[in-house]
Amino acid sequence: MQTTQKDQHQADYRAMLHKALEEGARQTVAEMLKGLHPAQIADALEALPWELRTDLWSETAATLKGEILLETHGEVRRQLIAASDEADLVVALDTLEVDELADLDADLPASVRNAMLQTMDAQRRDRYEAIRAYPDKTAGGLMDVDAAAVRKDVTLKTVLRYLRQLRGREGQLPEHLDSVMVVDEDNTYLGVLRLSDVVSLDPETTVSDAMIAGVPAIPVQTPATTVARLFEDRDLLSAAVTSEAGRLLGRITIDDVVDVMRGEAEHELMSRAGLAKSTDMFAPIISSAGRRALWLGVNLINAFIAAWVIGLFGESIERIVALAILMPVVASMGGVAGNQTLTLVTRGLALDQIGRRNARHLLLREIALGTLNGLFWAVVVASVAIFWFDDIQLGVIFGVALVVNLLTGAIAGTVIPLVLQRLGIDPALAGGVLLIAFTDVVGFASFLGLATVLLL
Repeated sequence: MQTTQKDQHQADYRAMLHKALEEGARQTVAEMLKGLHPAQIADALEALPWELRTDLWSETAATLKGEILLETHGEVRRQLIAASDEADLVVALDTLEVDELADLDADLPASVRNAMLQTMDAQRRDRYEAIRAYPDKTAGGLMDVDAAAVRKDVTLKTVLRYLRQLRGREGQLPEHLDSVMVVDEDNTYLGVLRLSDVVSLDPETTVSDAMIAGVPAIPVQTPATTVARLFEDRDLLSAAVTSEAGRLLGRITIDDVVDVMRGEAEHELMSRAGLAKSTDMFAPIISSAGRRALWLGVNLINAFIAAWVIGLFGESIERIVALAILMPVVASMGGVAGNQTLTLVTRGLALDQIGRRNARHLLLREIALGTLNGLFWAVVVASVAIFWFDDIQLGVIFGVALVVNLLTGAIAGTVIPLVLQRLGIDPALAGGVLLIAFTDVVGFASFLGLATVLLL
């Protein structure tokens, strides 16, 4: 994979910062930080060992620290908060929007939250408390309560005047403002008014004539992953968030959704290794070792179960050495086939594409695919075994065991994530471990069992 010019530039400034910190060149570090975006500083912090990370954090301006904390991941964010002076932290948080503050809320010490609330005016405090009332991973947790809204009976000229007043009062318009929400006198959401229409249509046109009615809003309790799919499917830049009664509560913008998508991608990647998406690669060795030890222990149990199954047929393996040579192939092929199905089903569950009505059809489909692939590859591996060991019966047993394990992989890959989801366990985290356990045990047992019965 080729490194882009942008990637190389980022690697260069991180390397330069690292060198300056190691040499204790504080003036150089301070000069470099002046030209960096908060996201770049966050990247640099996450790429540094802990002892240098605190040095860089202490050189960072307090006014930037709030935005930097938003860009860092869980463990790193908590470490930086713990290393911060509470007074500086309150100053840093004062630069953030209320929806951004809510994103940090769970990681902040109670004393900092209380001090932060005391510095807020009544309106800002009320908006902050409104967002905190909803879980983080819902539309309510993502939304910004500062949604620009107008009545449908006013003219576009009035809307323009309202937007100018809003800018004068707040200093700027809400971020990513592509449309204004339209509501009635009870604040019930009716539709959207695009800014492109506001500035291009006759100023005397009424909002009711220019608005787009029927644009669906997002219920406040909608899961964040569902919100992300809605933005993707509808090509949205922003969307209204409403209560159960249909009243406008706020808006979600594309930058919030990008964060959700990134988090989901990181979760899927890290889950394959049994790690949390917020894991810090430079976390203290003892705590990191403890987390990894748990996952290694689970896999060790699987390995011992597979070894126990093999041990049941120790005498057969001693008498027919070819069994020891061929049995890893059976287990491996079942694991690969099962992982294909597991990945497909886990993704379907994440996208809400699998339910009670189609789960049985999906299982039958995967069984059919496993059977078809199993028969094809059984012929291939049986032919190889017969040619290699000059034993037709061994080749047939090898092929039959492969069919059995490919079917096991297909069934386990479908059923395991469905069961885990029903039990409230993340299939992306635990599915792979259970799948390998099934395919290893069934693969070894079927191959060695058939060989013991038919060859000895």
